[in-house]
Amino acid sequence: MKIASIDIGTNAIKSKIFKTTPSSIEFLEGIRSPIRLGREVFENGKLSKVKLDKLIETIQEYENIFKKNKIDRYEIVATSAFRDTTNSEDARRYVETAINHPLKIISGLEEAQLMRFHPKSNTGKKKIFVDLGGGSTEFFSRDDPGVEIRSFQLGAVRNMLKKDKKAEWVRMEEWLKTMRPRKKVIGIGGNIRSFLQAFNAKEMDSKNFSKKVKELSGMTTQEKILRFQFSPDRADVIDNAMSIFQFIVTHLDAKIITATKWGVSDSIGVKLFHEIYSNKINIL
Repeated sequence: MKIASIDIGTNAIKSKIFKTTPSSIEFLEGIRSPIRLGREVFENGKLSKVKLDKLIETIQEYENIFKKNKIDRYEIVATSAFRDTTNSEDARRYVETAINHPLKIISGLEEAQLMRFHPKSNTGKKKIFVDLGGGSTEFFSRDDPGVEIRSFQLGAVRNMLKKDKKAEWVRMEEWLKTMRPRKKVIGIGGNIRSFLQAFNAKEMDSKNFSKKVKELSGMTTQEKILRFQFSPDRADVIDNAMSIFQFIVTHLDAKIITATKWGVSDSIGVKLFHEIYSNKINIL
């Protein structure tokens, strides 16, 4: 059986398709659409009908791909932009009515908790997962005696538009100090992956990381596009993302920074896989 997931993020919409059996799940295909919902939310306070119609059109395009792949089991989740828009419930109903499929808006802590589905979330010591999105940043760490999760309203698009708040930086700093030191920061999201790929690195030590962050910030958006082949919606926001990562690395006293291809859409897919094959969903 093939299943799928859709992650309605602040900077982009992402979908992934998986092949499953009762004992396995395999990633097949991914799709990304750069619809920056966060700009409207952070600048105007709410999502417009024009933007929601574009979102609906994108979801329907994904659904057509699902139909071609004979997929009828998929889950749609929305994160920071939908959490923060003042017309959140009306927007959710409007989209659901158009696509005739449930759309779940998850909290920041629910988003953080999803990282438990990462295949290596149970291994290693002194590491921490950091999911840095367009509107928020989530953390997941599994230590004795249990799991630590946090969510902060600091994200690449939010910060680019100068809608971040000093109190949130302080709140994150105070918490990071309680978690230090960390041997490894595992970044989740397109910005950290693109950053490491730009410098041909799978991981970096903290000193080199700081050096490369500074080097990147000295380039114009156009230079980033030409030199690293960043998409425009990556090139204009990546400095804001990396400044947040730099803050995190510094206050965690982290030694190594790396990234994973895993994301919310992967976790949604694995979660759905478990629900289907544990008989929580009746398969007709």
